[in-house]
Amino acid sequence: MTNPVTRVTSRRAALAALGTGLLAPAVLRGRFQLFAQTPARYSARAIKLVEESLTIDMLNQFRFPDYAVKPPLAEQWLRTPGAFTAEQFAAYRDSGLKVFALGHGAADYAAGVKFYADWNGFLAGYSDWLIRIDDVTDFERVRSPGKVGIMLTFQGSDHFRTPDDVDTFWALGQRVSQLTYNYANRLGAGFLEHQDGGLTVFGGSIVARMNQVGMAVDLSHCGDRTTLDGIAASKAPPIFTHASCRALVPGGLRCKTDEAIRALAKSGGVMGIPFLRFMVRDREPVTVEHVLDHFDHVVKLVGVEYVGVGSDMDLVGNPNPVNGPPMIETPNWERYLLHRDPEGRITVSGLDHPKRTFDLAEGLIRRRHADADIRLILGGNFARVLGTIWRGVGKP
Repeated sequence: MTNPVTRVTSRRAALAALGTGLLAPAVLRGRFQLFAQTPARYSARAIKLVEESLTIDMLNQFRFPDYAVKPPLAEQWLRTPGAFTAEQFAAYRDSGLKVFALGHGAADYAAGVKFYADWNGFLAGYSDWLIRIDDVTDFERVRSPGKVGIMLTFQGSDHFRTPDDVDTFWALGQRVSQLTYNYANRLGAGFLEHQDGGLTVFGGSIVARMNQVGMAVDLSHCGDRTTLDGIAASKAPPIFTHASCRALVPGGLRCKTDEAIRALAKSGGVMGIPFLRFMVRDREPVTVEHVLDHFDHVVKLVGVEYVGVGSDMDLVGNPNPVNGPPMIETPNWERYLLHRDPEGRITVSGLDHPKRTFDLAEGLIRRRHADADIRLILGGNFARVLGTIWRGVGKP
């Protein structure tokens, strides 16, 4: 039998080959060029794992604006009916990801309402392709061929004026809310704040209402004390949608301590690992292997059931809007430990393109993780914990 290493094949054909066993020996020796538009080759095992897993990225901005295009595609899609084409959708459908958690932020109540109005209109306009993820039954629906799930989430909770606003945004589709972003708000402190006073009384009331309705409490950007307070205050498992391990990035205050990771796991929560180089290592070079080290650290520290994916990028691999004004460095910005590769990128080569879920699966295979554990990491863990959270403390 000819070794298929140089052959371009479809995902369906690769899976069929594995299912029949006819190509199994050659497949296991070789690799498939899965996508004609990229020379990357993936093992049949990785392809099968991605295809059969409920893959979830808990921080994926879908598409950041590219200001070289006027107006940017991200704005056209939300505001112009029919602007999102079948070809553009195909990039999402074929990415290997089945669920994208948006992770936008809103400065206030009005901005939050507008964002969800825009997105709910967009999702309604492309209902043949896109499914809003509201509960665990939608995780099953998104497994259907040609479907992609969108989870409406926010990085910050400044849009909550009172606990009653939690109910309002739940009704609009919000399923995850990060308590704070970089600085202090009425709920607690972000990691760039001068002093972290922990979860406030108001923050506690918001957490309690989030628990009641079934909205997930995200503590990714919170300072150390606010993180631990949030874990202690929440009756439902909290989550880190996108956070890495400080044990591997000494001095990286954006990363979570082992104490926080243990507390999260004890509560039943799950932690999504990001793919940005300054959150992965405090110096160059940074490779895929260093990202995998974070997955392995969590697994060894608390178990494979408590780790997932939160890439902190959009589909194409942008970590921020592009071709626009430069990023403004605000007070205490040095706590990010920001550094770049020789080409000026803050992403990690090999995990900064639309098909990166396949590369992650390959890496986990290299690290000798069992297939069942890889499925948990790719999305099974977040699906499980979100199912628990979304039932709500006050719900049957």
